[in-house]
Formats: sequence, C-alpha cells, structure tokens
Amino acid sequence: MLWTQTFIPTLKETPADAEISSHQLLLRAGLIRKLTGGLYTFLPLGVRVLRKIETIVREEMNRAGALEVLMPALQPPDIWQKSGRYVTFGEFLFRALDHAKREWILGPTHEEVITTLVAGEINSYRQMPKNFYQIQTKFRDELRPRFGLMRAKEFVMKDAYSFDASDEAAQRSYQKMYDAYVRIFLRCGLRAMPVEADTGVMGGKFSHEFMVPAETGESEVAYCETGDYAANVEKATSRATQSSTLNLQPSTSPEKFPTPGAVTIEALTQPPYGVAATQQIKTLVYLVESELALILMRGDHQLNEAKLAGFLGTTNVRPATDDEIHAALGAHAGSLGAVRVTKLPVYADEVLRGASGMTTGANEDGFHLRNVAVERDISVRRWADLRLVQAGEPCPVCGQPLKIRRAIEVGHVFKLGTKYSEALGALFLDESGKQKPAVMGCYGIGVTRTMQAIIEQCQDKDGILWPLAVAPYTVCITPLNATPGSTIRTVADKLYADLTGRGVEVIMDDRDERPGVKFKDSELVGFPLRVGIGEKSLARGEVELKVRGGAMVPVKIEEALAKLLELLQG
Repeated sequence: MLWTQTFIPTLKETPADAEISSHQLLLRAGLIRKLTGGLYTFLPLGVRVLRKIETIVREEMNRAGALEVLMPALQPPDIWQKSGRYVTFGEFLFRALDHAKREWILGPTHEEVITTLVAGEINSYRQMPKNFYQIQTKFRDELRPRFGLMRAKEFVMKDAYSFDASDEAAQRSYQKMYDAYVRIFLRCGLRAMPVEADTGVMGGKFSHEFMVPAETGESEVAYCETGDYAANVEKATSRATQSSTLNLQPSTSPEKFPTPGAVTIEALTQPPYGVAATQQIKTLVYLVESELALILMRGDHQLNEAKLAGFLGTTNVRPATDDEIHAALGAHAGSLGAVRVTKLPVYADEVLRGASGMTTGANEDGFHLRNVAVERDISVRRWADLRLVQAGEPCPVCGQPLKIRRAIEVGHVFKLGTKYSEALGALFLDESGKQKPAVMGCYGIGVTRTMQAIIEQCQDKDGILWPLAVAPYTVCITPLNATPGSTIRTVADKLYADLTGRGVEVIMDDRDERPGVKFKDSELVGFPLRVGIGEKSLARGEVELKVRGGAMVPVKIEEALAKLLELLQG
C-alpha cells in the first residue's frame, strides 16, 4: 500500500479531551476519530488492527472447538425480563421504540438470546457439549464514557457461551476457554494476568478476569509476587488479622458514655476518647431488596460492596438514606450500633468474630458504648468476608504481603451454572431420561478494548510500538527526496515488490514530505520495521534499517530483503 493511496490523518498536537496516553495515540496516529462521547469511527489503520485481533480470537476459538454464530443486536425485552436482568442491568440498557411503540433492547451481551436458541434446538445430553461464539458490536449506556475505547457506548466484543450436561463437563469447557484466552493475549503481544473476579450482574458461580497491568486502568488487582494468588480487589481476600481485644471480666457489660460531636472513626481516636480505630465497630445501614440491614466492620476497614452483594445474592443493594436510618434506629450516622438490635438483620465481617472490648454507637445521638463483646452483645445473623483488602496484608495462599496495582480488564470468563437455562427453559434429557437444565459458561473479550490496551502497554515517547501480530503494516519503506524514475525510487519499488511478493504487509511512504515528517509519522503510528532509503546511504550501497524502538542499522542493499524477512520471522 502506498501512503498516498490510503488515509492516515496523523496529528501533531494532543487532543484536549483525550485523558490517557493510549487514547491520545489512537487519535494522533490516525486510527480512530470521535463522533461524540463514547462513539468512534475506525479509520483504515484502526480497522486493520481490529481485524488482526479478531483473526487471532477467531482462530483460537475455533481451535478450542467453539462454533461461530451471529445473533441479532436488537433483542426483545421479554427474554431479559425472564432472566431478571431487565432490572439488574438497569440504566446500562439501551432501549428503543419501533413505529408501533414496542420496546426493544440494543444488546449489551447475548446470554438471553443464545439460551433461547438452545432451548429450542437442544433437548438431549447427546447434543452436548456445545460452545457458540460471535464477534459483534455491543451497546451499553455508559453514564460517563471516557478513556476512548476503554469505556464506550458502542464496542466490539467476542462473546461465547458453553452448554454442558454436568458440572464436571462445564468445568472442562471453562478450562478450554481459559486456556484459549491465555493464548489469545500472548499472540496479541499483551502481558495479561488472569485473576479471580466477582460475577456481578452476569451471575454464576465463579469467574476470572484477564487484566493488563496499567496505571490508567479502572480496576485494581491484589496479587502476590510469588504468583500464588491474584484477584480483583472486588473479590480479593487475605489472611486477615483478627481484631485485637481488650481483656474483659466476664461480668463486664457495655457501658454508655457521652461523645458529643464525635461522629467519625477518626474523631473517636482523638482525646478525650482515645479509642483506636481497631477497637471500634463501624455500623453501616444498607437497603437490601426492600429490607434494611446492619453491616458491621472494624473501624479501620472499608466495606467491599461487591462482596456484600455477592454474599447477599442480589445486586439490589444500596446505602440507606439518613431518613431511613433515623426511622429504623432513632439515631443518625455516627452514633449507630447493633447492640440489642433485634428487628433488623445484622451481618458482620469475619475480622470481628471473637472481638471484645470494642466501642460502637449507642443508637442515641451523641453517645457510644464501650466494653462491647461482639458475639455476646450483638445478634449476628451471618458472618462473611466483607472487607476491601489492603496492600501489605498476607496472601491467603502463601502468607506473603499482597500488592495492589491498577489494571485494564480485557477478558472475562464465567461459570454461570443454570441461572439462565432454568429461567429460559434450556432443558435436556439426561441418560436416565430425567429433564435437567443445561450447565452454562460465558466468555467475553473486548476486542476494541484489547486494541487500546495493547497501545497502553506498548508505547514510548515517540508513539506506538505495535507487536508484529497486530501491526497495521509490519514494514514501512521510507524513500527520502525521491522522484519518479530516480535511483532512490527504483530501489524502494524493488524492495516493496519483493516484500509484497512474499506476503509481507508493507506500506511505502511516497508522500512529498520532509524526511523528519516521514520519520516522525512512522514512529508515531508504530510500524515495527522501517527502511530508510536516501542518497547518502545509497552512495555507500546501503539502506538504513530501524526496528521500532531501536537504533538505525546500515544494511547492504542486496542483504536488506533477507534481513527484513529474518526479523519478521523472529
């Protein structure tokens, strides 16, 4: 391809609304253009990268035995109502009305659609296992689209769905997809780490996310440097230290004392009270479905709301309002506690189990209770790990200190179980003739997000450093001050023909531009290999070969083709 025959509108200046470097480079390298917030047009180079990622994904899906389908993007709302996600997906659903005022949903994902298909087509264990996948545009009504392709309203995703006759078979399907994802990201040139993750609105038994470490990532990962453990902080746990306790006499009972104006954990640590945060109980009030509940945490710990929702088995969870709290407990936030509370369910973090000598609110404004023994004085309905893990806490596997870093989610695999098959009637007859729901898994890769994640991880001060497998073109030939019929152009044309004849994807910068402009654009776009051809190098019988990110190396003209092919192979 000749540069003048394609469309690569590079930008010298960084767009003002591009917050992170990968978004900036997508725009500056002429890969995408913004239509409006969360919506982008892919330009020729961007499409080439996207198709290469899709090809890798498709090859590995096929290798893993998945079958490609293509489902409608427009979906009827009734199947979402059957699954229960019409409500739980809520504000993220794009809804549209047709001419008859009937509602439709623009698909953010396709669990309901594929399960409906299987319900009508598969009715025997003999027809399983089956795994269907597609690569398709998805739609989600992001409240704050940002960071370019990272959080967009429209995006390309590969989604796959497995159907098995047993949990054991479903686990095998899950492992096949997990292994395929490892291969996909390696082939794309990404360092992606699989981590334990929360299932969220997808539901199911467990899941893993594939995370690309990046300071600009919207997720946080807790991990052990030994490699024994890694999890999204929404899911992460540790060998948490139990609350330190004060020695209490068996007869010691909770004592109320005045704390005027002390309505925070920090305020109680100060004179005249001097109660360490580790000796305080933080009482939070949440509305769970339609019922208020008390959540107890140690004073120095933060509640992990994702863990809470998973523990309670619902996503319909929110902090109670001040009016709701006062109506139920007779006090305001800062003076709340669970001692002698019997009308509301109380859930406590495991760290508080066995704790004594604790201080908590008295459910009377301006007063607290001390000498509280949690299991003696509080009716805890259920205990659970509800904490947000902190860096430095011991790894749950090996005990080494955990570290936390930001990361970009590029893929997610779920063991769904029977949530959707039961709701949508994907039933089959087993070997004994008994009707059972299919055991499902689902597996997603953000194709457009993967494209930007590659740039986020593969860049330097001059631009993008594309891995060979996904580069829009692998070789850029740059003739300098060439005119038609000149020796420079003749050498460039021959090398171009030789490379293209061997299937190499080559772009020749035939623009009438200064050498500096050509070199800067080549670095910005990130072509892995560049061949500079000018008068001075030709006078020495050489061309100048540069690996992106490396130094310029002179190569004899007659050796240039072999050297390029060698670099492309290795």
